[in-house]
Amino acid sequence: MLQIHARKLAQRLLPVEQWTGIIAVSRGGLVPGALLARELGIRNVDTVCISSYDHNNQRELTVIKRAEGDGEGYIVIDDLVDTGGTAQAIRNMYPKAHFVTIFAKPAGRPLVDDYVVDIPQDTWIEQPWDMGVVLLNHCVNKINKSVFHERFR
Repeated sequence: MLQIHARKLAQRLLPVEQWTGIIAVSRGGLVPGALLARELGIRNVDTVCISSYDHNNQRELTVIKRAEGDGEGYIVIDDLVDTGGTAQAIRNMYPKAHFVTIFAKPAGRPLVDDYVVDIPQDTWIEQPWDMGVVLLNHCVNKINKSVFHERFR
């Protein structure tokens, strides 16, 4: 579904010639940013790294890294606008950017220029890249080494 939503958003952002590049908000905007860049054929992709969530808990905003400039000619993309805290920080950093999200909750909706899907304010969205907070061993570490050596000698 995310690809379908990104394609809908991309169609609204045509013509592509008006854009210099994309700034993806890390981490939620990375996957939507990559999808949008592909749909629009934009190769100039940068990031702004803002931390505001720790698993399910919202906390104080921290800007870890920012793309240069005021956003003129850039699309800034995040997966979701929720309460508007991150969105307001984005607006302050990039006042001339076109700010879009895939999902929008009522409290943050006025802060974005465009979005695809309305989400109720009290709904938590589980994005594919956020599911399972327990890190698993890599596949190679799970293989019984004696079986591995026996089969591949």
